[in-house]
Amino acid sequence: MWTDGLRTRNLFFTGKGGVGKTSLACATALRLAESGKKTLIVSTDPASNLDEVFGVSLGTQPTPIPQVPGLFGANLDPEAAAAGYREKVVGPYRGKLPDAVIRNMEEQFSGACTTEIAAFDEFVRLMASPEATESFDHIVFDTAPTGHTLRLLSLPSAWSGYLNTTTAEASCLGPLAGLKDQRILYKNALDRLASPSETTVVLVARAERPSLKEAARTQVELADLGIRNLRMIVNAVFRPGPTTDPVAQAFAGVMEDGLQSMPSTLKSLPVSLVPMLAGNVVGIEALRSILDDTDVACAPESELSFPSLNMKFAQFVEELARAGHGVVMTMGKGGVGKTTVAAQIAHQLANSGHHVLLTTTDPAGNVLDLVGNLPSNLEIACIDPATEVARYTASVLQKAADFMDSEALALLQEDLRSPCTEEIAVFRAFADTVAQGTDRFVVIDTAPTGHTILLMDATEAYHREVTRTQSDAPEAVNQLLPRLRDPNFTTVVLVALPEPTPVHEAQKLQEDLRRAGIEPFGWIVNRSLTLSGVQEPILATKASKESGPIREVLALSNHVVVLPWTQRSLSIPVEK
Repeated sequence: MWTDGLRTRNLFFTGKGGVGKTSLACATALRLAESGKKTLIVSTDPASNLDEVFGVSLGTQPTPIPQVPGLFGANLDPEAAAAGYREKVVGPYRGKLPDAVIRNMEEQFSGACTTEIAAFDEFVRLMASPEATESFDHIVFDTAPTGHTLRLLSLPSAWSGYLNTTTAEASCLGPLAGLKDQRILYKNALDRLASPSETTVVLVARAERPSLKEAARTQVELADLGIRNLRMIVNAVFRPGPTTDPVAQAFAGVMEDGLQSMPSTLKSLPVSLVPMLAGNVVGIEALRSILDDTDVACAPESELSFPSLNMKFAQFVEELARAGHGVVMTMGKGGVGKTTVAAQIAHQLANSGHHVLLTTTDPAGNVLDLVGNLPSNLEIACIDPATEVARYTASVLQKAADFMDSEALALLQEDLRSPCTEEIAVFRAFADTVAQGTDRFVVIDTAPTGHTILLMDATEAYHREVTRTQSDAPEAVNQLLPRLRDPNFTTVVLVALPEPTPVHEAQKLQEDLRRAGIEPFGWIVNRSLTLSGVQEPILATKASKESGPIREVLALSNHVVVLPWTQRSLSIPVEK
């Protein structure tokens, strides 16, 4: 049984978006609770869907899961955590300082750094503060997609090192005295993460080359943090019986090729394979089917007609390209194929004669893996955090050298070692990238939903700060929010799979974007099995369930394209 060996108190499920981390984490928590262990499952993903899986509204405090005695759930809410953090810092001054000063302090604590450190504090509290979770036998962490999770897991080390060595009295988070009080807690969190007797980190992947490559990269980065207590689960492995269905044969072939190509470092770990099931994993009974492998493929629901679709991919791209330049951003839940869709759009634009730059804001982005024979008018780049931090740090120090003495420069250099510097550096790189849309098309493969929402929040907070202080921020930063809100400059394409959870998450993202003054252009529903013409029972059953989600999308937008699953799903397709 794949849950054998998952017995440490802390269990982390991490991996590339869309590999099934949430399903496996929830199933593991269910198994532990039903074995008599009081279990808490916590999502650290800003775009958590624990609520949908369990059918219950979860908040930041442990909430009992109906029908499962001993099982509790909670969502680590970055915005709620940030609000609490701001109040902890600002609250003592209310009534003692003028209202204008209080508002100014609140503005100072409205950025991405505050959101990150507040969410991090909640994570550390669950990991290392005995009183927070002492009543639970197990804590199962359903984490955000890999890039965001690595950032979270690196923070105990990064902040501990910074607080242990800095002589500064303040940072972008305010007075450091309070943070230094957290030093012991941060060290305890890192120690527990690396302890094989206390924590198991489960790498989840699909049996596909890119997913397994990402897992191997995560393994290396975790080892750099001193975390080597790992297990490997390859999820949704499709191995049909004898079949003449060419789509099923191709589907199985992709997975077998992936398993055969598994990096040797991953093979050295305890590895479990979980078979593909026909149904959507929502509800307690569906979770039990993962645990017991009791799913039986039924005949396709033939009474469900597939929605009528009028728009083709080439027409979709032609309409979004009418301005002749600008930014195209693909957004959605991890694993829906944002990267592939971004590459398809970039190639279509380039083939139409436009100058195009294809890039990514995803910390685990793999646009470079899609590089093939590129037309001369298509460039590919990547926003690399380490490179951007070095560039930003050098720029700040160079400017400061004109008016600071050596002692002040040394203090500034020390302050720039703060983990928050990476957020600022990457944000500025994002602004510079968007600015390039003035004379070409810039196609941006964004991070999974939760990380993208935080990026949008950071954009708005940064814009408010620039407006309030009239600072000498670069022009690209000053113009970023207006450019993102200009429908003639920025086009947002929401990407989903024809399944309930990806569609509902993208719908919530659409609502968030609209509240920020950004109107999405349209939707691409990716990897439709129905359009592939599959007949094999398991895949055909999955295909029969696509009609409902696609109808939901058609009710949300006038620009909708559905792309079929193909064996070349990770390569650039022909024009459609």
